[in-house]
Amino acid sequence: MKFTIGYRTLKTAIGAGLAIALAEWLGLDFYTSAGILTILCIKITKKKSIISSWERFAACILGIGFASAIFSLFGYHPYALTILLILFIPTLVSLNLKEGIITSSVIILHLYTLQKITWEIVLNEFSIIVIGIGMGLIMNLYMPSVEKILLNMQRELEKRYKVIFHEFHLYLAHDKHEWDGKEITECADLISNAKSIAFRDIENHFLRYENQYYLYFKMREKQFEIIQRMLPIISSIDKTYVQCEKLGSFFERLSAAVHPGNTAVLFLDDLEKMRQEFREMHLPKDRDEFETRSKLYQLLQDIEDYLIIKSKFKK
Repeated sequence: MKFTIGYRTLKTAIGAGLAIALAEWLGLDFYTSAGILTILCIKITKKKSIISSWERFAACILGIGFASAIFSLFGYHPYALTILLILFIPTLVSLNLKEGIITSSVIILHLYTLQKITWEIVLNEFSIIVIGIGMGLIMNLYMPSVEKILLNMQRELEKRYKVIFHEFHLYLAHDKHEWDGKEITECADLISNAKSIAFRDIENHFLRYENQYYLYFKMREKQFEIIQRMLPIISSIDKTYVQCEKLGSFFERLSAAVHPGNTAVLFLDDLEKMRQEFREMHLPKDRDEFETRSKLYQLLQDIEDYLIIKSKFKK
């Protein structure tokens, strides 16, 4: 089993230690709670961290208010704590502050343990909240760049697209059936993971509403849907017709041209010439040839859709 320490683990450990050290240095009671707050506020993205921190801060302040009201009315008894939580938790849920339920409950239990609420105690709890949440936000300011990861995933995806189109070529032009199709599953996984990483990158930049890599993988996802649509058509075509060989050659050229640049316009022109060439061929002689020609025309349409998606993306 491989043992690794990620950057998020390091941030969490260092942040928790610093928060506890600062709270202890200031002589705060329950100073370890500052470390707990820091741990809970370090999230996978800056945006999630800020949202989580706000929800916890607001919930803790509300918790102090609820505790002051309920304990002053019913005293410091288990049933009073039960009434408090019955009223308090649904309030947080209704205010969309669910992230703060655990941390605010800890603050409430501090007050219950002390059996009194004074301005000094409230200031102590407020300081713990500010130190814990503040340290979490500070530690989450650093987020490593994911550009190299996304660039590598882009290259891996394009490599698999090349293989898929090459296999289409072999199947149509040479009637070879050895392909196991594993690149299809690999493409689906790559696109899903890459989109997730790219979206995380968007949430780490507050003034950025889109990411070029995210748009790129969205584009490839649309193309991949078309590739999947082509598969049953290609596998059912009678490959004895000359049109299949021409289309197979086209797929081979398409395979060589899979890259981030824009060659879609050139291929669209070639595709239109091929379509015109197919139109000028003799009419189908029998039902089988008619069905094959229909599938070939459908395949031409799918290829056109594939190329148009890339062309629009580059524009």
